[in-house]
Amino acid sequence: MTDHQAARPTENAMRRALRRARDGVALDVSEAAVLLRARGDDLADLVASAGRVRDAGLEAAGRPGVITYSKSVFVPLTQLCRDKCHYCTFVTVPGKLRRAGHGMFMSPDEVLDVARRGAELGCKEALITLGDKPEDRWPEAREWLDAHGYDDTIAYVRAMAIRILEETGLLPHLNPGVLSWTDFQRLKPVAPSMGMMLETTATRLWSEPGGPHYGSPDKEPAVRLRVLEDAGRSSVPFTSGLLLGIGETLEERAESLFALRRVARAYHSVQELIIQNFRAKPDTAMRGTPDAELDDLVATVAVARLIMGPSACLQAPPNLVDSAYERLIAAGIDDWGGVSPLTIDHVNPERPWPRIEELAERSAAAGFELRERLCVYPEFVTRGEPWLDPRLLPHVRALADPETGLANPDAPVRGLPWQEPDEAFAATGRTDLHRTIDTEGRTGDRRDDFDEVYGDWEALREAAVPGMVPQRIDTDVREALAVAADDPTRLTDPQALALLHADGPALDALTRIADDLRRDVSGDDVTYVVTRNINFTNVCYTGCRFCAFAQRRTDADAYTLSLDQVADRAEQAWQVGAVEVCMQGGIHPDLPGTAYFDIARAVKERVPGMHVHAFSPMEVVNGASRTGLSIREWLTAAKEAGLDSIPGTAAEILDDEVRWILTKGKLPAATWIEVITTAHELGLRSSSTMMYGHVDQPRHWLGHFRTLARIQQETGGFTEFVTLPFIHTNAPVYLAGIARPGPTVRDNRAVTAMARLLLHPHIPNIQTSWVKLGAEGAAEMLRSGANDLGGTLMEETISRMAGSSYGSYRSIGDLEAIAEAAGRPARPRTTLYGEVPEERRRTAEASDGHLPELLPVLPAE
Repeated sequence: MTDHQAARPTENAMRRALRRARDGVALDVSEAAVLLRARGDDLADLVASAGRVRDAGLEAAGRPGVITYSKSVFVPLTQLCRDKCHYCTFVTVPGKLRRAGHGMFMSPDEVLDVARRGAELGCKEALITLGDKPEDRWPEAREWLDAHGYDDTIAYVRAMAIRILEETGLLPHLNPGVLSWTDFQRLKPVAPSMGMMLETTATRLWSEPGGPHYGSPDKEPAVRLRVLEDAGRSSVPFTSGLLLGIGETLEERAESLFALRRVARAYHSVQELIIQNFRAKPDTAMRGTPDAELDDLVATVAVARLIMGPSACLQAPPNLVDSAYERLIAAGIDDWGGVSPLTIDHVNPERPWPRIEELAERSAAAGFELRERLCVYPEFVTRGEPWLDPRLLPHVRALADPETGLANPDAPVRGLPWQEPDEAFAATGRTDLHRTIDTEGRTGDRRDDFDEVYGDWEALREAAVPGMVPQRIDTDVREALAVAADDPTRLTDPQALALLHADGPALDALTRIADDLRRDVSGDDVTYVVTRNINFTNVCYTGCRFCAFAQRRTDADAYTLSLDQVADRAEQAWQVGAVEVCMQGGIHPDLPGTAYFDIARAVKERVPGMHVHAFSPMEVVNGASRTGLSIREWLTAAKEAGLDSIPGTAAEILDDEVRWILTKGKLPAATWIEVITTAHELGLRSSSTMMYGHVDQPRHWLGHFRTLARIQQETGGFTEFVTLPFIHTNAPVYLAGIARPGPTVRDNRAVTAMARLLLHPHIPNIQTSWVKLGAEGAAEMLRSGANDLGGTLMEETISRMAGSSYGSYRSIGDLEAIAEAAGRPARPRTTLYGEVPEERRRTAEASDGHLPELLPVLPAE
């Protein structure tokens, strides 16, 4: 008995659901499940509603009556896989490949031969499909990669994508299976689009013996949903979809569609959904499973259209439907997917592609004009950044119609160099912002692409609610204070949480305990460093929702410094006694991955004695992904270029529950940890930080502190911990009504005190931020466990752009006055908390540690 027959809905339920569909009212999961069972006249009613929604979307997109396809070649890079899907004939084993005379992977020559022949036939897409992480299961795959010089399968995918771009002109669309956030950073510069079928969110089909995905680690629904989210966070145009008829119930199918809608709504990154019907294949475990019925497919396409809305792009593979093209068009599809005049469908080899001419005729009979698109959909072609990497833009534009974003059918398909943009370090924009932010402030210009850059704010509000719920604390605060005073290393998590919530007399007692510990560990001296901040660009498309520093290249406050300007600023700082430059910037899409090496080298060549403290973990990952180097290799090269230590910024809160509210595209907590620990292993020390007071709670602070303490026990590489109170004034996440307006004074005192206690004895230096708290606030933190005031800075734009009102620099006298207000002496230090050479001290004292107004940064000629 089929699911449709076993659970036929009542007539009233069907009528109600159909009426809501006709009226354009949003459906819920139960109503969608009802409509998935529509048949006969009910199905015709459903299809009519879906068709109207699709037509409205095409009209709004400027292509009414158009159905698209991509002219492609199918490149099965490897048919080895670590998964064991019970319906798959694409995957094979090493022995069969050897007996057939094939290698474990297609060779570069084999790949390029297919791509070149496709280019000769006018194809514009190279669909690169392969099994998941074959080297994790098959030693033969590992041996092949090692023999050919590739660290992993993703490295080979990247290399072949570049060669396809350069030698054939085809655009790679990558289907390498489950990817990590870091994998997306590696592959985004070489492919305009990527994809991975969700298939289903029914976990039982993966977890229970006999299920179609049992024994396949990459088919866990939670893992696949995370991949879709990471694609969105990375601004990758992404294809996904469902596989119908593999044992899911219709309720589970409806839930899968709503899961896809949530991702599409949150990130605007899902470029198309494929609704694919299961076809049983011989020699598989599911060879006896009935094929998905055509009515089932039609109903699912229609329901998908209603759930996903008019702007979604829906595809149904034409080679799997036995020429029932008109029914699928009526149900709401607007795309036929990739169709190849050259290669077979290697996933469904028994199902040949229709001829493109036939597809055009059948589409025309249904009232639609068939038009060719690229592998990346026209909406993303016209959006450009941040969806398309600058290195890919020439390749995409060479094949795209500039008016529509569809394929230009007359465009010649030929290889183009894949290279870094020219003039990466030309000085542009408001390069005097480091000075004028204090005198003239920001311009009134504000970006108008909040939804595209940051994702859907309503979806974000829903996601933020669980993490912001306060936690009830039942632990005795007095008992926790006694433990903290006796031995803070014995504080349990409940006790630590109780202290993080402390207020009134309990908070006063907590800060006294922390201050006593500070005196025992670090003495009474308040330390500071004479340093200059150099933010070499504020152009960034990462999508951090707390950041007001990031600008589009066209914004009035955007700027990029030249290498000479960076070196000039470092030299000026040296002349007034600085021992360090702290250099960080936005993730500018035009800066090559080697730009960071050039920046460090420029400073060292101009001022050999300057300590280069530079490049956050996000910048490290960006540099590594752009160069194709591993994080370890990139950091090694950066160290050779002059990098001395790295800032531990980009940490925010090391809990992805919070991070994915704060930022759309920044690195996950695990990747931050990987960068930091790798740096420490290479002898590059770092600071550690925490930004708090936004959508977080004390339990998140506790987890953050425990993580930092654990890293320090393992590596010993942290020099200090820096408290970074959230500046809310101009932050998008606050302006959208999601974040609270920064931490309270209570929060600041509790965080500073607990940092001292929870990081003891591993991190002895606790730094407070005068930039964010002002002089009085910083002095209060010096009485709450902090022993360091950070730096003179000389210039500061990140906090000032966010709305901090405490200026961009402090002189040595200013910092000593803050220490004096706390009743303590002050002394300078180096980046690594060493003694400052006498010559540097005298020079700094003579200038009071800040730049005179007579030393402007001259504009580039």
